[in-house]
Amino acid sequence: MTDTMPHAGSADVAAALLGWFDSAERDLPWRRKGVSPWHILVSEIMLQQTPVVRVQPIWEQWVQRWPTPSAMAADPVGDIVRAWGKLGYPRRAMRLHECAGVLAERFDDTVPDDVDTLLTLPGIGDYTARAVACFAYGQAVPVVDTNVRRVIARAVHGRAEPGNPSKTDLADARSLLPPQRRRAARFSAALMELGALVCVAREPRCENCPLRSQCRWQQLGRPAHTGPARKVQKFAGTDRQVRGLLLDVLRDSDSPVERARLDQVWPTDPHQRMRALDSLLTDGLVELTAAGRYALPGEG
Repeated sequence: MTDTMPHAGSADVAAALLGWFDSAERDLPWRRKGVSPWHILVSEIMLQQTPVVRVQPIWEQWVQRWPTPSAMAADPVGDIVRAWGKLGYPRRAMRLHECAGVLAERFDDTVPDDVDTLLTLPGIGDYTARAVACFAYGQAVPVVDTNVRRVIARAVHGRAEPGNPSKTDLADARSLLPPQRRRAARFSAALMELGALVCVAREPRCENCPLRSQCRWQQLGRPAHTGPARKVQKFAGTDRQVRGLLLDVLRDSDSPVERARLDQVWPTDPHQRMRALDSLLTDGLVELTAAGRYALPGEG
């Protein structure tokens, strides 16, 4: 048995996955008709390492407040960091503000439609560039996230887990795309949805999978993962948690705060608190004023 499944451009596989997607696709607001490429870009930045349920209400607020890149660029970066709330990894908010400025100044408020140009924008990596080109403009480019890698690992290679990201991931995804451009873009979305809803990391719902008859992992009897155990990211007690608590104090204040207020955040480990605060200052997420107080960027 070969290490491949039938080419996804073949009628059976493409029809099975796209037919499933027609009925299983979630009604996410950034997928609806009339959503601008800018708003799709915002959603892709927010969705990185953050569940849909947390992103959706914040995204809906943002697209009302900042309907265009120039609208966001006109506001202070501190406003963007404050509005980011608890989505996590707040440097994404700063980079998005920077990206908005470039789009307003150099691209006439228009998000580029090709991967190479998108990659020149601040804060836009390979995944985001491909996702915007595909989902906003219907480009036939492979889009690879954790969900897609897991589907490919199982359906194509017969492995329970995808292992570490590699240069072959894009080639694997590209080989699955059907030849028609519009079908290819929708196929990419469907592949991602399959990994999010059915081919999940724990307790995959193989009985509901439209590709179960072509899936190599299924054909091999769903062998267990034999590689290194997946690392589970901790949050409680980490510097990330302390950084978030410090930022919460600044978000809730309409003026710079004294150091004593920040010291109350994490009294059990002053060294960790100071380390977290120093990292926020280094990242530009916090500013130290001339009066020795602390504020969000641009609010000192």
